[in-house]
Amino acid sequence: MQLIVLGVGSSAGTPVIGCDCATCTSADPRNNRTRCSSAIETDGGEIILIDTAPDLRLQSLRENIRRVDAVLYTHIHADHLNGIDDLRAFCQMQKKQIPLYGNAYTIDNIGTRFGYTLHEPGTSWEMPVLRAEAVDGPFDICGERVIPIPVKHGRANILGWRIRNFAYLTDISEIPPGSMELLHGLDVVLLDCLRFKPHHTHINVEQSLAYASLIGARQTYLIHMTHELEYAMLQSGLPAGVNVGYDGLRLALA
Repeated sequence: MQLIVLGVGSSAGTPVIGCDCATCTSADPRNNRTRCSSAIETDGGEIILIDTAPDLRLQSLRENIRRVDAVLYTHIHADHLNGIDDLRAFCQMQKKQIPLYGNAYTIDNIGTRFGYTLHEPGTSWEMPVLRAEAVDGPFDICGERVIPIPVKHGRANILGWRIRNFAYLTDISEIPPGSMELLHGLDVVLLDCLRFKPHHTHINVEQSLAYASLIGARQTYLIHMTHELEYAMLQSGLPAGVNVGYDGLRLALA
């Protein structure tokens, strides 16, 4: 099984439109950040997406992703959901319905905003053909046990995800104690890290490093970063076992 990091950027992406800062003008491709999303390729070759960023089409072309078998949604914000229409191409190629999973609030919101995508397969594949299911506990897809991890995003209740010894935690302001119990024994965690300054709905660098220490994964990769965080500068100050994530990063998962 492998992880394909599709995007590690915040809602504005990097470069930011109209910005001439050192990160936005950097020649280092690791400072080019599309909106936050990842894909897990299972042992059987299935692809499980985590979120559908607005950059999903470009990310899929860049990483040569030619199928999607399921989508795990963290929450409803545009930078994590609004690429849902790009699932149409995968439905057309595979001629099958793609299941979506999230908490009840997320699934209800998808039904309200993108209800036209939720229907059974028929003779036409001109729109996405999706099925949405609310989950509140572990379930199985593509031969893998998937564990939702309840976390806080400001006042919102959203989800992180765990598969085997990998976890994905974006857009978090707090990990409740009960959810910390679900994060024991990780090999790899992708962890929210918005910027240096505090933020009311995201953890910053200091908080992210504190959570990384508490979680104790063998390797932590920082994601959902604004242009305030330049790759080489941030990487040079990180402790052993913590790394700056970047678009296109691929990791083997046991």
